[in-house]
Amino acid sequence: MKKMHTARTSPVNLPRRGIHRTAARAGRNRVVGILGGMGPAATADFYLKLIQATPAAVDQEHLQVLIWSDPTIPDRTEALLTHGEDPTPALIAGARMLRQSGAGMLAVPCNTAHAFLAAVQAEVDIPIIHMIEETANYIHRLKPAIRRVGLLSTTGTQKAGLYQAWLDRKGIQVLSPGPDSQEQLVMASIRGIKGGKSGQSVKSELATAARELVNGGAEAIIGGCTEVPAGLAAEDMTVPFVDPARILADSVVRKALGGDGPEYSMQYATRPHEHS
Repeated sequence: MKKMHTARTSPVNLPRRGIHRTAARAGRNRVVGILGGMGPAATADFYLKLIQATPAAVDQEHLQVLIWSDPTIPDRTEALLTHGEDPTPALIAGARMLRQSGAGMLAVPCNTAHAFLAAVQAEVDIPIIHMIEETANYIHRLKPAIRRVGLLSTTGTQKAGLYQAWLDRKGIQVLSPGPDSQEQLVMASIRGIKGGKSGQSVKSELATAARELVNGGAEAIIGGCTEVPAGLAAEDMTVPFVDPARILADSVVRKALGGDGPEYSMQYATRPHEHS
């Protein structure tokens, strides 16, 4: 078994019960802005998850959404690891454009971009729904309690300690792949999906990396890059598979409809034994 690194730390897919349709009609007064393009396929996937999370029976019951998909935003991992070009100015420009176009809240379906979002939030007067914070809160509420999670993400997300920071304060330890697995299995798969490969073609690599983490004690796996769930799904796992993009979509819907309580997100969860 390859060596795994631990770090102090930051969905599972349960069947949704939905929110009553009258609440949906009453709450559609906030336009959702999606700050995307990192990458384009992940942005499209997030919008689909947002649609699926919305309790709507007809077109008119869906949320109003503005999507800014800017694939020219500098690479977030390179900025963190090799002093590449800072993506912050492009992120701020996109956030301002969405705000000026009428967005009342922002969602950023890119895990690594969250390393730069504090600076972005300081420049816009609408809330950015923090995907990693929402995911940490979600995992913390799961029953039975999760104490160790495995993280499949970009190396930038790993090095920035994004999930570690949020989960450590909740007493949850993050397990990371060893260097070889991180580069040859995880990053190679992420690059492949960004480059147009199907998720199926990289499933075995991601599944191997996940299995190593589970063998090392992980009680759940976080798909901590929005490309990872394209190659892995809950049915591929023997422990819960947590999809932050789906959690973000659920959180956006909940907040857009005026509900901030934890009861909504718990309706969207999946139990560990369901895929054992």
